[in-house]
Amino acid sequence: MKPAAFLLVAGCLFSASQAQDKLTRPRITGIDHVRLYVSNVDKSRAFYSNVLGLPSSGGWCASPASLCFSVNSYQHIELEPVPSPTPQSWLAEIGFATEDVVQLRRYLVAHGVAVGAVSSDASGAPYFELRDPEGIPIAFVQRPASGTDSKLSPSQLSNRLLHAGFVIKDNDAENLFYVGLLGFRLYWYGGFKDDGVDWYEIQVPDGDDWIEYMLNIPTDADHKELGVQNHFSLGVKDAQVAAAQLRKNGLKSFDGPEIGRDGKNSLDAYDPDGTRVEVMEFTPSQTPCCHAYTAPHPKP
Repeated sequence: MKPAAFLLVAGCLFSASQAQDKLTRPRITGIDHVRLYVSNVDKSRAFYSNVLGLPSSGGWCASPASLCFSVNSYQHIELEPVPSPTPQSWLAEIGFATEDVVQLRRYLVAHGVAVGAVSSDASGAPYFELRDPEGIPIAFVQRPASGTDSKLSPSQLSNRLLHAGFVIKDNDAENLFYVGLLGFRLYWYGGFKDDGVDWYEIQVPDGDDWIEYMLNIPTDADHKELGVQNHFSLGVKDAQVAAAQLRKNGLKSFDGPEIGRDGKNSLDAYDPDGTRVEVMEFTPSQTPCCHAYTAPHPKP
């Protein structure tokens, strides 16, 4: 199913109609999954299973044969063969976890957002898809509260998916949707210069995962640049230990670790198609530039 196009009439977003007043937004607790396009399934499977050490079964991943890699019992990475024509962004979808898919869909529809129908994924979990104001494909998924079993691999680099970042042009339009309608909250923002804003991070309303707007990217950015910008992040306690594990897992070249403008120590690895995997410590080791953090840091 193709994600529904975003349609939001500004006048109806905060309408005081009685029908909308009766609808409350169910909790949105974190990132459920990130789906990526890949050009060579075998090479990508080797990267995610061998280099990152992510198991291809357990959690909500159905079987070792699937293009799914479990990060923990409630988060995973999905791969999908790249379609034709080739899209600009190889970040195919960001899935968010919610406690009530049906209620959340009603809430969005009542506020003028075009959404897809509720379907069930391979595990039987209900979900629906849509596109945000900038056309980014997103989904909302409802998993059983009891969770599922997931065993860590001995070579697994991380057991936490922290955030996903994507290129946008209109910060205000995105915030109208994510902050104004869905209740996301500011985590941090900063830039290459102290008075600039090149990265804008907002946490889910009922958890500590976040999304990151990648700002000021040229409209003619090539595939390599967009692979850097459209990315996801795995959390680790110690980036130096993570770097040693990557080398042990066979990855010879990556960037870092180094402390970024956000004050956190991190490194950057790249999958076979150039999509950046940011491996980041949970908390900053020094004061960030530009703006203080305004929400709790994720816990290991």
